[in-house]
Amino acid sequence: MSGGVDSSVALLRILEAGYEAVGVTMKLWEYDQVGGNIVQDTNCCSVETINGAKLVCDRLGVPHYTIDFTRIFKENVVDNFAEEYLNGRTPNPCVRCNSFVKWEAFFNQAKILNADLIATGHYARIDLAHDIPKLRKGLDPQKDQSYVLWGIPRHTLSRTLLPLGDLTKKEVRLIAREHQLETSDTPESMEICFVVDNDYKRFLNEYRPDEMAAIKPGEIFEDGNVVGIHEGYTHFTIGQRKGLGLSRPEPRYVRRIDSKKNRIYITRKDFLWDTNCLVSKVNWLVDIPALPINIEVQIRYNSTPVAAEISSENEFLRIKFAEPRLSVTPGQSIVFYEDDLVLGGGIIELDPELDS
Repeated sequence: MSGGVDSSVALLRILEAGYEAVGVTMKLWEYDQVGGNIVQDTNCCSVETINGAKLVCDRLGVPHYTIDFTRIFKENVVDNFAEEYLNGRTPNPCVRCNSFVKWEAFFNQAKILNADLIATGHYARIDLAHDIPKLRKGLDPQKDQSYVLWGIPRHTLSRTLLPLGDLTKKEVRLIAREHQLETSDTPESMEICFVVDNDYKRFLNEYRPDEMAAIKPGEIFEDGNVVGIHEGYTHFTIGQRKGLGLSRPEPRYVRRIDSKKNRIYITRKDFLWDTNCLVSKVNWLVDIPALPINIEVQIRYNSTPVAAEISSENEFLRIKFAEPRLSVTPGQSIVFYEDDLVLGGGIIELDPELDS
């Protein structure tokens, strides 16, 4: 129970299906530690959102608990987020939060509460056909969240309920208003809940001050030549155009970040397209298929899936795209699909064959 409209309607639908429910709000982060001076009342874990969850539970006659998960969240999500940026990569903390906190740690808590199942407000579906649970996309293409669920433990699918997978966001709002739920008009939550102002540089400076202070200005390379100086590689992500401090008739974009050498490599947009990539930390949500296999892959949350061939390459998977993809970014997730079925996913790695 995040205190938002989605988890509130998920609870309502669980009750309508005949389940006995307990509402749990996960306390994940203490905002006053880093960036607390700009906390908004609608942020995850704020007093207002926790109260919203409690009010909905009270209205529906359901017990509500607020449980401290801050240590698990910090160790598995926030520390990884900082470490990845310090290594010149671009992480997706929502994926790790779902995998390690909202599923794995939450299942352990469910056992303590004597709960058989968990339910969340994610827009995705669990298909139980043939008694083999499978994860599928939500029916609303504008809200489908299956992309951020590829890392959840496979064995938890049989004990997971996703009540919103067959609804649109508009329908969820309407249901909440019809039942006069206190959270019916809460705004959409932030993508990175613990970076409340979306200023990654400020967050990293406050969260890892010693490491950030050690990062000095470095060189910007293009076509093997030094063309400028950057203020610090943590200021950049793959595909970024602004902030390079360069004047060119044609825009330049970040092609690669080398944290060890403190270098940024830039190029024209025409050279940002990739035909393949490597993938690590693969999690399969189906029986591992025989490789190579032709399926669809998605390289970022709002991108369009594209046909690709997946094969093994040493300890990695090699993904060969049927159509070149723009700004394939190390640290981001790549998710494997067969139509609307989520096969699994992994983490994009820097290809050592990538030209500098």
